[in-house]
Amino acid sequence: MSEAQPPVRHIAPVGLYERNKDRPFLGSTSCSHRRLVAGEWTELQLVYEVGASGLADGAGIKLAMKFYSDWALFQTSDPQAANYVSAEYEAGPLVPGQSPATIQALKVRFDQKGHERPYQKAIVIDVIDGYLNPGDRIVIRLGDRRRGGPGTRVQSFVEQGFRFRVFIDPLGSQKYAEVPGDCVIDIVPGAPAALRLVAPRLTAPGPASLLLRAEDVWGNCCTGGAIDAALTLAGPQGEATQQLTLSPNPGAYGWLVHREDVALSEGDWRIAATADGLVPAEAFVTVEESAPRAYYADLHVHSNDTVGTNDTAYNLSYGRDIAGLDVLGYTANDFNVTEKAWSEAVGLIDRFNEAGRFVCYPGTEWCGNSAAGGDHNVVFLRDGVPQFPVDSRGQPVRSFEWNESTRGKLRPGAWPLDELYAAYQDDPEGHLLIPHVGGRRCNLDWHHPELERLIEIGSAWGQFHWVYAEALARGYRLGASASSDEHQGRCGGGAPATAVFGARGGLTGVLADRLDRATIGRALRSRRTFATTGERSFASLRLGDRWMGEVVQASAADALDYRLLGDRGWESLRLYDGETLLWERDLHRELGLSERRIRLRLGGARIKDRYRGAYWSGGITVTGAAVQRVEPFGFDHPEQGCWRQDATTVALRTVTHGDTDGVELTLSRLAGTRIRVQLDIGTYVKVGNPLTPPPNPHAPEAVLEIDGDALLDAARSPAGAVTRLLPGTELEVTVERVTEAPLPRDLAGRIPLAGLGLAAGCEHPLFLTGRQRDQSRVWTSALFLTV
Repeated sequence: MSEAQPPVRHIAPVGLYERNKDRPFLGSTSCSHRRLVAGEWTELQLVYEVGASGLADGAGIKLAMKFYSDWALFQTSDPQAANYVSAEYEAGPLVPGQSPATIQALKVRFDQKGHERPYQKAIVIDVIDGYLNPGDRIVIRLGDRRRGGPGTRVQSFVEQGFRFRVFIDPLGSQKYAEVPGDCVIDIVPGAPAALRLVAPRLTAPGPASLLLRAEDVWGNCCTGGAIDAALTLAGPQGEATQQLTLSPNPGAYGWLVHREDVALSEGDWRIAATADGLVPAEAFVTVEESAPRAYYADLHVHSNDTVGTNDTAYNLSYGRDIAGLDVLGYTANDFNVTEKAWSEAVGLIDRFNEAGRFVCYPGTEWCGNSAAGGDHNVVFLRDGVPQFPVDSRGQPVRSFEWNESTRGKLRPGAWPLDELYAAYQDDPEGHLLIPHVGGRRCNLDWHHPELERLIEIGSAWGQFHWVYAEALARGYRLGASASSDEHQGRCGGGAPATAVFGARGGLTGVLADRLDRATIGRALRSRRTFATTGERSFASLRLGDRWMGEVVQASAADALDYRLLGDRGWESLRLYDGETLLWERDLHRELGLSERRIRLRLGGARIKDRYRGAYWSGGITVTGAAVQRVEPFGFDHPEQGCWRQDATTVALRTVTHGDTDGVELTLSRLAGTRIRVQLDIGTYVKVGNPLTPPPNPHAPEAVLEIDGDALLDAARSPAGAVTRLLPGTELEVTVERVTEAPLPRDLAGRIPLAGLGLAAGCEHPLFLTGRQRDQSRVWTSALFLTV
């Protein structure tokens, strides 16, 4: 009988089994930074170490961040230009008997839609001609400076725990898995650059609340340190100055903010704040005995429960303590919020809600595609538990459900919009539905007259005069509202970012007797509102004692009364009947057009849908006169601006999302000059190289040739202006004469109905819109008037 043989041991690299079993299967990620300053330029290194899975030939790696970030777009074509991103392979140590990896190259690209929402923006790295071993490393340099580039520009807004997330496709099958352990970075505000004042624009005599804060160059509220400031109140009885100190508030995220109640008597007040080295701030307050009370609301604010920045407590605190809001509407993307997060948010909102100080409403955003009705906010106006995620009949009220907990499955809900109407139409007084233009613009083929009482005509997505005018022209009785649609943690008229949220967030002015949920809710549903582009402007339109928002019967002998209060001077006022312009005031002409000062004004959007921004670059050339002064208006952030290119040309670079930007030029003379405008119009880079953005296909350029004498000749140019209307959404370029006189901050008057040519026996939705010299705007709700 033969002796038993020992089992044959297999052949394998010595110690590799134990080493790989100790590695995380999908690998790990590390980062060179834990803290960055908003908007700074830097080089950031992230290292992905391959896990026990290894990476096959044809495998992929994605370094992704959330879609709302305005971190500068990365590029891979020019290593000496800004925002260059590179990826470099480094072999790990081998054990005895282990062969080296065979990878030959890495191919790198940047794709704004490279992964799933919310981690959509992705640097995609493909493994070319070979595999990677466990322990090998991929070094990713964001803003690679090794060949002379300036680095990368960090996102411009503050975020607690900004995340880079790595996904890998280890088999080259296009099935990506999340690598545990995100790279987490705190993005903090920069050094103080400017002071900001928040004050009521119109109020009754007595105490008024003032809020003073310090901001960095990107509009973030600063933290840390202390600032000595002076507050000057100039009113009917003279001027008084007091010293104060902005100190970090440990109970409010360390923000540099100061709130003070001051007693104001009847009259006009100018309030100014100054501090060494900072841009000063000012606010104007009109105090009148019979002044209506205007509260300021932002009804569309996201937190990181869904697609926003920073948690719900942070956003509610910001709205109350930094933006100085009276009313805030928290908004959860209905498809994305979990039931646990929703329940916690509602409880938090109830705790923040305080009658007489700060009114908070819970709300959701029904996120149906435009073909199914489009975006609609649902504001729950009553106390108690809101009907979400199911209604009183137990039916789902989400548009659909899709979040990380659903493991990739999309579950249909209340779809199309008809089913959302059905869920809440039994209690219209307890709900307010607000159609709006954001990513999925509302479709005005749908309307519910009892649930939908307001429409959002301004937000961080842009300005949408057209949607209000169209809705009214269809016969819908809707009032004006504007909100931030804030994704970046700066609600209440917050600063613009540099990507798709490129406009200043809006505000809704609400005329109401008291500050509590029930009273504000009734005022909102009564359309007793006006909309601003983020400023504490005031606007009213009425017929006798009947206010905007009301349905009224009038006679031809009646007249409309209007009042606008601003801070930068009103230059234009227009009265519309739906889409039809009926009447206007041009304050530049009324005050006298200058014979040497002109303005290049451009505005509008490319399209009505998500990536609507018109990217303008070029300039205005004046020959035959010297350019003595250049002054910009309406530019939104440090990456937009104008500069003298040479002796005759002023160049500019900006983006409009339905808003308007302008450059005023003071010339030695206008007579005898030639003016040429040459502007290229580009688009947002969704796919492709950010260094070579595609031209706007419908209007790739705007060219104007103007004779200065023609602008001076009333017969040849009655308005003292030349306008070029372009294919797009309110897209236009104007060269115009402007006044050198101060424009009025308080504008009031009467408009006789007899001169408007209103047809008898039919309803006319009449509303006003005004524009200030800094290109901020205001809209009143319509008076629904029948003569």
